[in-house]
Amino acid sequence: MTYLSAVIVEPEVKATASVIWLHGLGSNGHDFESILPELHLSADAPIRFIFPHSPSMPVTVNGGMVMPAWYDILEMGAGRKLNIEQLKTSAEQVTQLIDREIANGIASERVIVAGFSQGGAVAYHAALSYPQQLGGLLALSTYFPTADIIAIAEANKNLPINVMHGSFDPVVVPTMGKSAMKSLQQLGLVASWREYPMEHQVCLEQIKDIAKWFTQQFKV
Repeated sequence: MTYLSAVIVEPEVKATASVIWLHGLGSNGHDFESILPELHLSADAPIRFIFPHSPSMPVTVNGGMVMPAWYDILEMGAGRKLNIEQLKTSAEQVTQLIDREIANGIASERVIVAGFSQGGAVAYHAALSYPQQLGGLLALSTYFPTADIIAIAEANKNLPINVMHGSFDPVVVPTMGKSAMKSLQQLGLVASWREYPMEHQVCLEQIKDIAKWFTQQFKV
């Protein structure tokens, strides 16, 4: 099987937990690798971080320019139009990475899927449809475009979901994040919501909160 190429950062001790973290449009796996030092996790935290690189493809809203993308975006705005089949294909590639972690000895409930922007949309679909219980879903500055078609896996109906968004985000406006929260509630899921005074990015306060959440979920 051919897996998504990825930056993989191993812990100093044997890994017993994994975070699969998806970047946004036009970026790559090195994007969020760079914030690992800012998490200030304990040196003995047994967490493997996996930062996959998306494929490159033409993106319609960027004039058909070929760039790293999890799926094509056909139209911007709050009612964003996109290639759902490409999103689902990307989600399947993420589930293959989860499968590989489990095959390598990581318990499924010790795997967290995270994603920013486009990566978050894929993370929503991959994590919530995964057939085994996962450790959590971290949705950063993103939206939930497959909410109306997804089949929520029974094993993940109680999945811990942490949604974070910038109050001044001009790319994925806060109403899109709040719409995702409403969709989660309608699907019978429970999620936490936190806004930060920022645009389409991450900030230091948020990174501290992410580190705290990882520590709580993995009990490390």
